[in-house]
Amino acid sequence: MIQELSFSVEVFEGPLELLLHLLKRNKVSIYDIPIEKITAQYMECLEQMQAFDMEVSSEFLLMASELLLIKSKMLLPRHEEEEEDPRKNLADRLLAYQQMKSAAVFLKEHEGDGRFLFCKKPDEIEKAAPDYSDQAFDVEQLIEALGEVLIKTQRREPPPKTSFVGIGGHEHVSSASCVTHIKNTLRIKKHVSFKSAFRGLTSRPQIVVSFLIILEMIRLGHVCVEVKNSEIYLTRIKDGEITNEF
Repeated sequence: MIQELSFSVEVFEGPLELLLHLLKRNKVSIYDIPIEKITAQYMECLEQMQAFDMEVSSEFLLMASELLLIKSKMLLPRHEEEEEDPRKNLADRLLAYQQMKSAAVFLKEHEGDGRFLFCKKPDEIEKAAPDYSDQAFDVEQLIEALGEVLIKTQRREPPPKTSFVGIGGHEHVSSASCVTHIKNTLRIKKHVSFKSAFRGLTSRPQIVVSFLIILEMIRLGHVCVEVKNSEIYLTRIKDGEITNEF
């Protein structure tokens, strides 16, 4: 005999919520649903909803047919090699729905927790400049590299006409133009090879003066020297004026 339910008719959001309500009233586990009893109570709830002129959606009717199908499977004799418990799929859906309901209740209770909390925007911290204070280089390496540049220049270009003017003929080189040349080279590319810094210079005096200017820039901390794979590189650290005349 089916025990009559003593609760008043309530409005449920869906069939899963109604099933959870029935399981709670009967104090049974989701994974051990007394399908015959719960199905009878579920059908009685639908009748009461219709008696009170409450609209019964297709979802409730679909669940009713599913419960009846599960009930019929449970009544049939089962063999060990047959498929899993017919109630398992329904139990998994009820558990997932229960978890979502609990999460919704938790979020509803705490929706105002951060209403009066204000977060400070993060400060923009400037990136620290690289520290080249401990750089070490061998001046002999620079002089050796300068020699290679001079040799290549001699092979590439014929001697200037000024070299033939008198026995002590010499070319006057402006250090300002050499400073401009070196700065422009490092402005285009902050990190260049030592040899490429002399590219475009056609005479030995220009190369020597430019070399002295590079040494002065290193001394003043405008340029640092690095050696990688036996190749010397110049890196511009900061801009500055070179006032010495060579």
